[in-house]
Amino acid sequence: MIIGVDIGTSLTKAVVFDEAGVSLHQACTPSEVHHLSGGRVEQDLDQVVGTVATVVREVAAKLDAPVTALALTGQGDGVWLRDEDGNAVRPAISWLDGRANALLAKWQADGVSREVFRRTGSGMFPGCAAAILSYLDTHEPEVLDRAAVAGYCVDAVVQRLTGEITVDVSDASLPFLDPKTRRYDEGAIAAVGLSHRRNLLAEPAPPKAVFSLNRRGAELLGLPEGLPVTAGPFDLPASAIGAGVRAPGDGILTAGTTLACQVLTDNAEFDGEGEPAGMFLSTPTPGEYLHAMPAMVGTASIDWICRLLGIEVTQIGSLLAQSPPGAAGVRALPFLSASGERAPFVDASARAQFAGLSLEHGRADMVRALCESIAYAARHCFEAAGLSGRLYACGGGVRSAEWTQIFADVLGRPIVIPSDPGVGARGAVLVAAEALNQPYDAELWASSSRTVSPVPENVEFYQGGYADYQASLTAARGLWRL
Repeated sequence: MIIGVDIGTSLTKAVVFDEAGVSLHQACTPSEVHHLSGGRVEQDLDQVVGTVATVVREVAAKLDAPVTALALTGQGDGVWLRDEDGNAVRPAISWLDGRANALLAKWQADGVSREVFRRTGSGMFPGCAAAILSYLDTHEPEVLDRAAVAGYCVDAVVQRLTGEITVDVSDASLPFLDPKTRRYDEGAIAAVGLSHRRNLLAEPAPPKAVFSLNRRGAELLGLPEGLPVTAGPFDLPASAIGAGVRAPGDGILTAGTTLACQVLTDNAEFDGEGEPAGMFLSTPTPGEYLHAMPAMVGTASIDWICRLLGIEVTQIGSLLAQSPPGAAGVRALPFLSASGERAPFVDASARAQFAGLSLEHGRADMVRALCESIAYAARHCFEAAGLSGRLYACGGGVRSAEWTQIFADVLGRPIVIPSDPGVGARGAVLVAAEALNQPYDAELWASSSRTVSPVPENVEFYQGGYADYQASLTAARGLWRL
């Protein structure tokens, strides 16, 4: 039995699957996310490691067979600084963090973002490792001096459990990795002024790398010392693998805290003169990549409007049903994150707006306008990522049948939604099985699913709505720079 663990930003989940890919047991527990002044967002490594121990112990206690391996995935980006023993030298800085907003804006103005994008195919945003490390190098250099490694959530947990300092190639992809060589581009590191901190970047682990639970990790999890542990890919590519994305051109929409839009490709070429945004992620399979556009809009926007209007998330579906396509003329831009937007464009000053409101409109129209705007953002992302094949979807947002229908109508294509929980953990388990040379039968593991088909008349209506969205976005981007 392989336990798959998905260490999300706000929730850690463990899932165990049987030989046919059906989930047997699962457990979840929340992680603490600290939103501080100045757009700072941090997490405590010890607390996050504690969530992993909680869920692993819970599912392991339910098994009637021994655990054979632990497969980890989780949130990407941000910076998790540790010493040689895996202890945090400061609180982890989340991918949601906005303290480097001004620095990122300067890099855009000076051409630094463009130079890095030309080399790696990945854009930079305030919550990426490059911006955070450069900020710390100026404002907290003593912290970097004390650190042995500047990594990510998954490899921070792996170091605590195995003692290994490593990083998965998917995590390392943004923004310093050359996708063709799967090694760091030294010119990209130099472009952001971090060559003197190069020692903090762990070398990417080779494909199918397997680590072992050490005594410290075994005691923490209640599992045998020496148990095989795999680390990654991080949650975006893991979800693509777990959902069933297999053919170039196929994509996945993750409607979670991040609105992640990804498309699989077998071509390492990218337009270095295009918009310097998104991510070009290496996958566990050499020669395969995910062109990812993880927008900052997502279910956090829904949480915000629920707080604003004094409603529960469970009311979203009924409110969407009360307002027609087009939200009775109300339009929105969904950029509510304090750190702006990172895909399919990067602008730390991006902000949300509502337009077309009158005394005749109500809560339902505002909710629908926001949900439609997020769907328009998804379409914008998929156009940039090159979606041409089948589309899958996962995440908390697709639990709403009404919102999922809006996505299908705006995107103008069917959406396949796996019915099994924990597609991220599922993907991690599939990767672990390959690494252990005990791959599961892909056909048996094909997740049961349902398909949401677009409504033709709504598709036609939303063509015009998307054009209006693009016009509003273009106008707003001019205002944000004033």
